[in-house]
Amino acid sequence: MGVGSGSGAGLGAGSGLGVGGDLGSGGSGFALFDTAIGRCGVAWGEQGIVGVQLPERSVGATVARLRRYGQESVPPEVVQAAIRRIIGLLAGERDDLGDIEVDPAGIPEFDQRVYAVARAIPPGETLTYGEVAARLGLPGSAQAVGQALGRNPYPIVIPCHRVLGAGGKVGGFSAGDGAVTKLRMLGIEGAAPGGQPSLFD
Repeated sequence: MGVGSGSGAGLGAGSGLGVGGDLGSGGSGFALFDTAIGRCGVAWGEQGIVGVQLPERSVGATVARLRRYGQESVPPEVVQAAIRRIIGLLAGERDDLGDIEVDPAGIPEFDQRVYAVARAIPPGETLTYGEVAARLGLPGSAQAVGQALGRNPYPIVIPCHRVLGAGGKVGGFSAGDGAVTKLRMLGIEGAAPGGQPSLFD
């Protein structure tokens, strides 16, 4: 599961969106879609998905964050397929989204390594920032890991919500309702930290 499973599941240079993922004349744009946690958005460019937006406190605020990617438009079929899978995951389906590729252009190499570790965490499981750092061979870099995850442009697809602070603390989260959104997502996956509320509490 996660990075390294199937064909082209990583973030390496030249990654597009699946095999032959170059969207070519599909151009760029964004689309909104409804999920169990609210209205999300996805943005794409000619090389694939460039961003995923979790719900902000209003739909207008969500749209404002997506405008940098272009205009709202009908997504290509390959992006529509990714949207359907994101909706399914947030409805409780077991799907690690590991073969949905993202365009890594402009993402620092360290961040890509962090995202690869995060992407290998299956639904229902979590790691701490320190554990991610250890898997990178960089013990002591938990803070840098947290900062990289805070810059993650593809939440859900790169599941930064599955990385917690030491001792099961929720840690930071940059989506509209912050830790509340993170806990809701973990609750849907059955991985809410001990003593923390889930979506169903």
